[in-house]
Amino acid sequence: MYFSTTLILLLIGLDIVVYYLQKLQVEANGEQKKSPSSSSLDKRSMREEDHGYTKDSSLYKQCRVFSLAEIKLATNDFDEAFVIGKGGFGKVYKGKVYLGGEIDVAIKRLNRDSDQGAMEFWAEIEMLSKFRHSHIVSLLGYCEKEMILIYEYMSNGSLEDHLHKKRANGSNSSALTWVQKLNICIGAARGLDYLHTGTGVQCRVIHRDVKSSNILLDENWAGKIADFGLSRNTPAPQSGSTTNVYTRQIISTFGYMDAEYFSTHRLTRKSDVYAFGVVLLEVLCGRPALDFTLDEQQHSLAGWAKYCIKRGNISRIIDPCLSGQVPVKCLKKFGQIAYECLRTCSKDRPTMTMVLARLELVLTWTMKSVQRASNRKHVAWSLFFTKVLRRDISDRKIGGCDHSGVATASQQGVPPSGQATTLILKEFTYSELRTATRNFQLDRVLGMGGFGTVFKGWVDRVAYTPQKTADGLPVAIKKFNPESTQGFQEWQSEVNFLGQFSHPNLIKLLGYCQENKKLLLVYEYMQKGSLDMQLFRKGVKPLPWDTRVKIAMGAAQGLAFLHTAENNVIYRDVKASNILLDEDYNAKISDFGLAKLGPANGESHVTTRVMGTNGYAAPEYVATGHIYFKSDVYSFGVTMLEIITGLRVLDTKRHGIKQNLVDWARSILRDTKRIHRIMDPRLERNYPLEAAHKVVELVLTCLHCDPMNRPCMEEIVSSLQGISTMKMEPSKSKANTTNEPGNYHHQDRHRSTRGQGA
Repeated sequence: MYFSTTLILLLIGLDIVVYYLQKLQVEANGEQKKSPSSSSLDKRSMREEDHGYTKDSSLYKQCRVFSLAEIKLATNDFDEAFVIGKGGFGKVYKGKVYLGGEIDVAIKRLNRDSDQGAMEFWAEIEMLSKFRHSHIVSLLGYCEKEMILIYEYMSNGSLEDHLHKKRANGSNSSALTWVQKLNICIGAARGLDYLHTGTGVQCRVIHRDVKSSNILLDENWAGKIADFGLSRNTPAPQSGSTTNVYTRQIISTFGYMDAEYFSTHRLTRKSDVYAFGVVLLEVLCGRPALDFTLDEQQHSLAGWAKYCIKRGNISRIIDPCLSGQVPVKCLKKFGQIAYECLRTCSKDRPTMTMVLARLELVLTWTMKSVQRASNRKHVAWSLFFTKVLRRDISDRKIGGCDHSGVATASQQGVPPSGQATTLILKEFTYSELRTATRNFQLDRVLGMGGFGTVFKGWVDRVAYTPQKTADGLPVAIKKFNPESTQGFQEWQSEVNFLGQFSHPNLIKLLGYCQENKKLLLVYEYMQKGSLDMQLFRKGVKPLPWDTRVKIAMGAAQGLAFLHTAENNVIYRDVKASNILLDEDYNAKISDFGLAKLGPANGESHVTTRVMGTNGYAAPEYVATGHIYFKSDVYSFGVTMLEIITGLRVLDTKRHGIKQNLVDWARSILRDTKRIHRIMDPRLERNYPLEAAHKVVELVLTCLHCDPMNRPCMEEIVSSLQGISTMKMEPSKSKANTTNEPGNYHHQDRHRSTRGQGA
């Protein structure tokens, strides 16, 4: 009996085991049908559920659909002589297609034996159909029949090519200069920052395959992010939270892979930050992410570099070709940025916004170091401008000025050729600038300010000689108006300061003209005009919240750069019309006509004749003539108030206390529950409430009556960086926002005492 019972129990147990084994086998067979490979790191294992992409997306209509015949014609029927590269997807050909004119393109054709396929093809189309950015490679079209993708042509290949591939002479060293490498890294960081924070209210992107071979370089050596076949389109995080995406399969590239992602399958934007940190190390060390020809402990660049940096031995990993050519301070800071990106815990890594800001700081340090070396070669210039900057120049008429000595201004930069050389501000002739603007025609007018009229013109990209419309580099040419209250002093101050400083958030001065009584200044052209125009001009599309914060942060970074002890400059005219915007809404400070060197010899302020713009000037400056660095902070607070309200600081069309925006805002903001009354109704409450409160708190501290109680610009930059990470929530209520009391958004014609300076 006992034996029979035992036998029955064994048979029952055996049946249960067989049942579960069969179930596991069925599930395994199902997974194999979905995935052609069982390797967790193989890109073939990517499934549609991991991407969230569907072939039926209407977004594909935004790209042109090419016929196979057009593609064959462009590549001479896929002639091998047209091949410019190979990748996991397939071969890349150079060709020419017609898109409003014949242009060069890169044509990527799927290799039928490739590990990749339809998933990557449609993911690339969906992603690049949605997003456009100057540092993301543009998708121009596709051909579905053979899964072919057509991109803008990147004439200088990939960053990997220039870092690691041997040059024709057999050298392993990169032909790129340090400044070029920095600019490429900054460009790539801008592209990633856009994907992580700037693509939209409800959408964010994790690239998932950041590496040096996916950073391509255009004709001007600008770095652009490419290859979105593995990217993830994720919802925007709620305020105070982060976006976590759990994936069944680990898809990445060895050497760039985040260990936290590998162990948890939890994909975040910080996984891209980790990979970008490896790219920074490639730039710094001049070696690939993995190198099995070295000792075992050095196989992984990330592991070896972290070990050396942590122990203060960064000199052991730096590319020998950089030794002696780059300031040690810059190399150490660059290495520290990379180290922070590679921290084990993703929460401890910086955001791409923070990485971008720090890289721009390294570039600034580098340019200033090279500039100092250049200035030693131009002693006469340096002595002249040191003398001019250290004294107060009395008001002078043009006819009574001594113009001698203002001939050149040294500045560091990277010309379109990509070679880092010492640039001299070009001294244009009046005839050249007249040709560049077609004799200053009215249809070339960009704006008018206190100094004079600003015209659009075109010059050669290298020699800056006049060019026909759209044939060369667009520039903004400011022409002095003899009837203006400004004159030689403001013109000279502009040349003085912009001839010395180079920063991503300061407008770039290309040259000047001084013939008889004719004074002109030539700047880089800013496609989006002034912040003043974007906020107040009728018919201009309202700026979204993220863009407003981005603009404020850019302007703050420019002012923080001027306020450093080394630069010691008080700008003295912060206002919306002096903040210019490029095509990506990056802000740049312009118009240095009123700038002053800051206090010296332990003084707290500079005493000077009161000049500036009504409504923006700090109260202590107006009352006493004493100007502080914190006086700029007050003016920045006023500008921030205009940014969030969409209202001008002064407007006589409004009634009572509302005529002065600062007074009215202070009366309302004492009660934070009424914050929506002051926010621009065109935002339709489409902003995170927490971020709005933080901005209001920041504005109020900037507007404090006592300058000593205002924050410094570096603190403001830090606060805005935190605010920029607070993401939008779906609007709960958009009703009646335009009818709330206090929303007086008139399109007025108010102008400041100095006019709308350009």
